[in-house]
Amino acid sequence: KNGLAAINLREDDELIEVKTTDKESEIMLVTRQGMCIRFKETDVRPTGRASMGVIGMNLSPEDEIVGMQLNNQGDSLLIVSENGMGKRTFLDEFTVQNRGGKGVKCYKITDKTGDVVGVKAVKDDNEIMMITTEGVIIQIRMQDISTLGRITSGVKLINLDKGVKVAKIAKV
Repeated sequence: KNGLAAINLREDDELIEVKTTDKESEIMLVTRQGMCIRFKETDVRPTGRASMGVIGMNLSPEDEIVGMQLNNQGDSLLIVSENGMGKRTFLDEFTVQNRGGKGVKCYKITDKTGDVVGVKAVKDDNEIMMITTEGVIIQIRMQDISTLGRITSGVKLINLDKGVKVAKIAKV
């Protein structure tokens, strides 16, 4: 009630992530349909508190951003899909583009994988936690997850019962 407005959102928009940057960071946005864009922080012009900001990525109809990470948070990008599949891809496989573009394919979506549910920039010594729609949580070390190319689906990270999906991931 007594807080300040930090951003102006449309009715169907949602704030999903906030990061502190240093004017030298590169921002990576990943979508539910497996697209990713990487652009320089300096491409984002400063705006007022009560503004909507500027466009980061041009989305296809029915697509949405599921995660935002910075290049200085890790050396690879972990991408996890709703059916328990995932992979790591080295950040240098993602070229820097101009803000507002369509991006590049970063995950091969199939019936077996389902849509992307989470993304984290990680290093070998990191661990992540995955939680399912049934409330089951597992913890996985990054060195146990394969590092694969950009346009691949990854490996099975968790066995799921029928009708259960991965809900969220978090870096430990």
